[in-house]
Amino acid sequence: MVEDIVDLLVCPVCRDDLALRPGVLRCARGHSFDVARQGYVSLLTGSRAPGTADTAAMVAARERFLGAGHYAPLAGRLAEVVRAALPASTGATPPGEREGGPGGTVVDAGAGTGYYLAAALTGRARGVALDISKYAARRAARAHPRIGAVVADLWRPLPLRDACADVVINVFAPRNGPEFARVLRPGGRLVVVTPERGHLDPLVGLLGLLSVDEDKERRVARSLGAWFREVDRGREGFSMSLGPEAVEAAVSMGPSAWHADPEPLRERIGALPNPVTVTASFRVSVFERA
Repeated sequence: MVEDIVDLLVCPVCRDDLALRPGVLRCARGHSFDVARQGYVSLLTGSRAPGTADTAAMVAARERFLGAGHYAPLAGRLAEVVRAALPASTGATPPGEREGGPGGTVVDAGAGTGYYLAAALTGRARGVALDISKYAARRAARAHPRIGAVVADLWRPLPLRDACADVVINVFAPRNGPEFARVLRPGGRLVVVTPERGHLDPLVGLLGLLSVDEDKERRVARSLGAWFREVDRGREGFSMSLGPEAVEAAVSMGPSAWHADPEPLRERIGALPNPVTVTASFRVSVFERA
């Protein structure tokens, strides 16, 4: 909830501390930001609408697909990596949770519905879900009781204090190297998940979806290399058996949704085997500050 992460937030206008008042976050200079009734707060500034924000339909498709468990192996792998990077918990353990679980703060930069962040929060850890889409933030705000959801642009200075995060996770989202380095504490970890070549085969070829370009790995390295060094790398790959509705959700939740014409797409999906076996392939990279 927003009230649980106020101590981590700063005003996106003047960078002063924010304080929670009934229904609003306000800094000492009078900049204020309404807390939505759905439980998130928007710390976007300016009047220009963000052109890259996921639409309501894209977010709904993602929730259907992830909620069905199709990417559960990836969520489990990410949770293991995050858990290993979190500090030992201090203080009383909440009822129903294992004594001695990890504490600390996890920031999900590009959190979407909060699915991966919720999976990573164990023990007493709390999470900050950052996403430019208000529709995603609405979902993330209720994904876990210890998540606070914030609408923010990852390409701008993040509305977070210096050195406030133990782990930053970045799953299929833009990477702002200097800001990730700024908000991570000394010894903290950045965990980046990217799709590999062959991800979503054979759908990419059969449905004309956007493919992972060959320069993806080099672009990730360039975006982070001045601030981070890679300390671990692994691959998570598995097969999925998808029916037509799941295939449509997989297409509709990703970047191909911006380019696909719905009716011809449904016709092509209808011609696929039911179910169709689809490959999921991801790279999971762990970085520390250079």
